Amino acid sequence: MADTDPDLTPKTQGPPATGAIPPGRMALLFMVMLVTAAGNTAMQSVMPSIGTALAVDDVWISLAYSWSALLWVVCAPFWARRSDQRGRKAMMALGLAGFIVSFVLCGAVLWAGLSGWLSAVWTLIAFAAARSLYGGFGSAAPPAVQAYVASRTPRAERTQALSLIASSFGLGTVIGPALAPLMVVSFLGIGLTGPFIAFAAIGVVALVLLRLRLPDDEPQYAARGQGVAYSSGTGAPVDPQEAPEADETAEPPRLSWRDPRLRPWVFAGFFGGHAQAMVLGIAGFLVLDRLGLRDTPAEGAGPVGLVLMSGAIATLLAQWGLIPRFNLGPRAATLWGIAAAAFGTVLLGIAGDLHLIALGYAIASLGFGLFRPGTTAGTSLAVTRAEQGQASGIVASLAGASYIYAPALGVWLYGHSDWLGFGLIVALCAIVLVHGWFALQPDGELTRERG
Repeated sequence: MADTDPDLTPKTQGPPATGAIPPGRMALLFMVMLVTAAGNTAMQSVMPSIGTALAVDDVWISLAYSWSALLWVVCAPFWARRSDQRGRKAMMALGLAGFIVSFVLCGAVLWAGLSGWLSAVWTLIAFAAARSLYGGFGSAAPPAVQAYVASRTPRAERTQALSLIASSFGLGTVIGPALAPLMVVSFLGIGLTGPFIAFAAIGVVALVLLRLRLPDDEPQYAARGQGVAYSSGTGAPVDPQEAPEADETAEPPRLSWRDPRLRPWVFAGFFGGHAQAMVLGIAGFLVLDRLGLRDTPAEGAGPVGLVLMSGAIATLLAQWGLIPRFNLGPRAATLWGIAAAAFGTVLLGIAGDLHLIALGYAIASLGFGLFRPGTTAGTSLAVTRAEQGQASGIVASLAGASYIYAPALGVWLYGHSDWLGFGLIVALCAIVLVHGWFALQPDGELTRERG
């Protein structure tokens, strides 16, 4: 039974051996997260310039994401439960498909608006509708990836494994802003919508590789009573670890955000996530204002991209360097991270040139790069293996909740006063720090293996 999958074995079995996920398979999982992260940050680097070109207020650009974020909150837990029943790979493929279709439609709508075919108001309405496809269906992929990794990783190594997956977002936020200015081309009048079309094409390549190279999986809850055939009908290889067991382990009860085991981590993730969303929402407009680029919005994509890249590199430093080097557990990563994020936000608030803006954003991003894997791992370790799919859905839902109104609120406050926006972000970080100091479970207890 050494080759059985943790998703399929009875609960009485011990944890899988270290390194249970082969490097090639981990690379596919990394790719799924990387493509969506790069595409979304490329979009964020050009949207302030697109909004300025459309002559709409900054807050309306931020609000255009809200409906998608709300759908993400609602749909992520649903898709997470479906991944328990239908398999992680199927939900990853659905998420990538949602990303591709959404980006194609968003690019087409914005092109029509910039070309004068649609008014600014109808452009933003149509953009929000197209973006909702990402919130509704793109939300299927991250919970499936997280659950796939968490259910196959020993408790003592869970933070580092999930940090590696989280770092795909960090690498994506380096690649996205770096490539976005290169994708702004004059060919066929594509202009600022180039990143949408380009990353949709990259998403198609990622989807094909996922379907062909990642073995199909059949979680235990889909195989009841008798063995279920696990041969692949798609041409993809079949994972020899995915053969269903005769075990009829009952499906765990529905996991709630209010579960006492999760409550401290949900609180930290919710308020810290709002702080991170506000920083990201403000950053692009801050660059345009402090560098005097409002009158030349097409020139703003480059500096905004450089700032986002500096933050992304700092995030990678946290997740590839600091967490494994110092073997940080969930509590330590969360508390050190949120403290660093608060300091970086203060520096960002007083920055007056591109160098200081990039430095402040990098320090804040380094902090959030520690904070996010910390709360994610803490949530995962607080529950059983059988509940990993639901826990990953809660994590993804929390991430979406942060983007329903927080970016727009941050931009609105920043539009009235710099210190209103940045002051609220620092206050949220302070709340998480104080709460976490007293409420989060010690790392030694969280990472101890359980029989």
